[in-house]
Amino acid sequence: MTRTALGAATRTACLWVPDWPVVAALVVAGLGPEVPAAVTGGPGGRIVAVSAPARSAGVRRGMRRREAQGRCPDLQLWAADDARDAREFEPVAVAAETVVSGLEIARPGLLLLPSGGAARYHGSEHDLARELTEQVAVRTGHECQVGVADGYLAAVLAARDDAVVPPGDSRDYLAPRPAAVLVHARPADRALTELVDLWRRLGVRTLADLAALPDAAVAARFGDLGVWAQRLARGQDVRPPARRRLVEDMTVTEELDPPAHRVDVATFAARRLAERLHDDLHRRGLACGRLRITARAVDPVTGEARTLERLWRTDDTLGGLSAARITDRVRWQLEGWLTASSLGQGERPAPIAGLSLAAEEVAPAGALQPRLWGPGAGEDLRARRAVERVQALLGGDAVLTVRLQGGRDPRDRVQLVPYGEQVPPERDPDRPWPGALPPPAPSVVLPEPVPAHVLDAAGQPVVVDVRLAVSGEPARVLVPGEAAGGGADADGDAAWAGLDAAVVDWAGPWPVAERWWTSRGKRRVFLQVVVDGPAGRDELTLGLLLSSAAGSWSLEALYD
Repeated sequence: MTRTALGAATRTACLWVPDWPVVAALVVAGLGPEVPAAVTGGPGGRIVAVSAPARSAGVRRGMRRREAQGRCPDLQLWAADDARDAREFEPVAVAAETVVSGLEIARPGLLLLPSGGAARYHGSEHDLARELTEQVAVRTGHECQVGVADGYLAAVLAARDDAVVPPGDSRDYLAPRPAAVLVHARPADRALTELVDLWRRLGVRTLADLAALPDAAVAARFGDLGVWAQRLARGQDVRPPARRRLVEDMTVTEELDPPAHRVDVATFAARRLAERLHDDLHRRGLACGRLRITARAVDPVTGEARTLERLWRTDDTLGGLSAARITDRVRWQLEGWLTASSLGQGERPAPIAGLSLAAEEVAPAGALQPRLWGPGAGEDLRARRAVERVQALLGGDAVLTVRLQGGRDPRDRVQLVPYGEQVPPERDPDRPWPGALPPPAPSVVLPEPVPAHVLDAAGQPVVVDVRLAVSGEPARVLVPGEAAGGGADADGDAAWAGLDAAVVDWAGPWPVAERWWTSRGKRRVFLQVVVDGPAGRDELTLGLLLSSAAGSWSLEALYD
C-alpha cells in the first residue's frame, strides 16, 4: 500500500467478497449461489450473514433462526465457522496475487492490497479494480467488489460501493456517513457496536461529528477504541505512519521432521511457534501490526520445495494477538494450504516441512494507539481473558458486571448482568424519570441501606412532614458503628462506621413516591449532606445521601 505523502493516509485497494461466510458454506456444501442460505452465530444463534436470494425473501442479519425460516422455508442454515471461512478464502487470495503481490488478509472475505505500483502497471486504479474482479471470477467463480481510497475505512466502504475515491477526498467521502458504518471495519465487535450506539444517543451521529471532536476528549472519555474509531473517521490509517523502524521484525522458525501431511500435526508445531513469538513480544513489551505466515512444502516424489506465504493484519486496540489467536490464524492458513481447494487443477497438497512466523511492523506496546495515562501493554485484554476464564470455571452467571438502567434512586439504577451477555435493561434509562435525584451521582452505593440519625442543632431528630417541611436544619449525622458490618473498605473500616459528624452543608429534600397506588408502594424523601470527614482520614469532608421513610433515616450512598 503506497503512501501518498509524508504523514498522509495510505492509498489502499480493498477486495471484498459480499456475504463471504455464506459463500464459503455453500462451497463446502457443494451448492450454488442461487440457493437461499444464511449463517448463524453469536448470542442466541441469530443470523450473522445472508445470501442474496435469502435477502430477497426477507431474511435479514440479526433475525432469530425461527423468524428467518418462517420468511423463507427453503432457507439453508449453517453455524459460523472461522476455520471454514479462512480455508475457503485462500483460492481468492491466490487469484488476487496473480494481479498484485504483497497483499494482506484483514479477515476472510476482505483483502487489502497495494494500489500505487499495481495501478501504474495496469494503467489506472479503475483498470486495477477491473483486473482483480475478473481474475477472481475466472479462477474461483466468486463475484467480488474492489474499492480504492486513502485509509483503511474509506477503502472498505469504497469496496462496498464498488468505487474509486480520488486521492485526498477520503475525508469528504466519509463525512456524511453515519457513525454506524464503523462496524464494517470490525464486524462482530460488541464493544464497537455499543460505542456507536452511545455516540448516537450523545448526538454524534455521523463520521464528521466524530472527526470534529477534540482528540484529548475522545481519548479521555472513550479510550483506545474511541481513538481508533476517530482516526478512521478522519480517513487516516489505523496505525500512525512510522517515520522510522523502531524495532526489527521478529521471526521464529521450526523444521518439521517428518513433514506434516495433516493439519493437526502442523498445527501442533504452529502452537509452539505462536507461544514462542508471543512470549518474545510480551517479554520485550512489543506489539506487531502484521503477522507473516510462511510454510515450506516439499514434494515427496520430486523433492522440489515450494514456499507458501501469507500476511495477516493484526490490528487490535486491546493489546494485539494472543498466542491462541496467532495459532488460530496459522491453523486456518494451513487448512487452506493443505487442501486441494487452494491449488490448481490436478495438483495435490504437499506436506509441510518447515514453518515460520514473523511479527512485522513491530513497535513498543502502546505505540499503536495512545492512552490517557501512559502507554498500554494489553491490560484490558488480559483482564477480559481472566474474567472469561473465571466464567468458564464457575458458570456464566457467576461473574456479573454493572450496567446503568432507568430508576429514581442510585440503587434502582444499578443492574447486574452476566459478563459478556446482551441482556436488555429492566428499565429503559433513556425514558424520563420524574422525581429522579439530581446529579452528581454517588460514587459508592451501599448494598443495603444503613440505619442513621439526623439531628438538628438542639439535638432533636429532623423530621420531614407531608408538605416537605423540615422540622429543623440538619446539624449532625450519626451512624451506629455496628451497622457498618459487611461494608468495610480495604483498610477494614467503613468510611461511615461509627460516624458522628457535623453537617457542613445540605440540600433537599426530594420526595420519591413510587407505585403509591399498590400495596408495594414506597414513599421516601432524600437528603444530600456534606459532613466533616471521619477522624484519621485524609478527606476533609464526606458527602452522604440519606433517605427517610416512615420517620426513620438511612444512609444510602456516599459521594467523593
